[in-house]
Amino acid sequence: MPELPEVETVRAGLAPALEGLRIGAVALNRPDLRFPFPERFAARLRGAKVLRLHRRGKYLLADLDTGEVWLSHLGMTGRFSVIAADEAARPGDFYYAAPPDPKHTHVVLEIEGGGRLEYNDPRRFGYMDLLTSEGWEQSAHFAGMGPEPLSNGFSGPVLAAALAGRVQPIKTLLLDQRIVAGLGNIYVCEALFLAGIHPTRAGGKISARRLEALAGHVRDVLTAAIAAGGSSLRDYAQADGALGYFQHTFRVYDREAEACVRPGCADSVRRLVQGGRSTFYCATCQT
Repeated sequence: MPELPEVETVRAGLAPALEGLRIGAVALNRPDLRFPFPERFAARLRGAKVLRLHRRGKYLLADLDTGEVWLSHLGMTGRFSVIAADEAARPGDFYYAAPPDPKHTHVVLEIEGGGRLEYNDPRRFGYMDLLTSEGWEQSAHFAGMGPEPLSNGFSGPVLAAALAGRVQPIKTLLLDQRIVAGLGNIYVCEALFLAGIHPTRAGGKISARRLEALAGHVRDVLTAAIAAGGSSLRDYAQADGALGYFQHTFRVYDREAEACVRPGCADSVRRLVQGGRSTFYCATCQT
């Protein structure tokens, strides 16, 4: 599932192609994705100008001049592609993901100027909604969501307050969107390794000093991943089809049985399952 860096990379790629432009014809090739489309979804998008594209957690949000906010969640395999008027992808020296299968293209929007935006989702775990611009953060999608990890609202003390008294493993808690928004399996594994914290340690038992370091590593890992264009796993690709590169710098994620990258450590990366997800860690470096 795309995590915060992937969604932020998609947002940055879509913004130049959408912001300030109006949406023309909207074609829905099926009545639903993970959930049914909102009532009159195509008609409500048609003719709207995209004022701003932004992100909250793993959600992509487009402010419209109609007073509504178009919400998109990529699910596990959702992918937006920008197609120029001449049918060309945005130029550049990229390594491209495999072209999306047209039979899984479920939403097509014509964009002012002749281009179009396509949403492709083979497994259809993604979904879309339309919210009112006033109070969208109080909608069911965002109620109770934790702070953005790259914002001033996230810090060691904030994390310590959220984890106080919690006996669940720190890995599980960091995946809880009520604790911090946008984190997923990949970047939690990487941040815990950098902080030297074992993934099974009870969240409420970690010292304030170590949580301060962990908060910093969360920010560093996410910032580096965004700069690298995200991690190209399975179906994720940027809006122009380019693959991200952060997966080439993984320290523990998906490196089971490989040597630990920390100098002087003779151990290898191990894997355990927590909450149905694989956790990768070094038992020597993480305590």
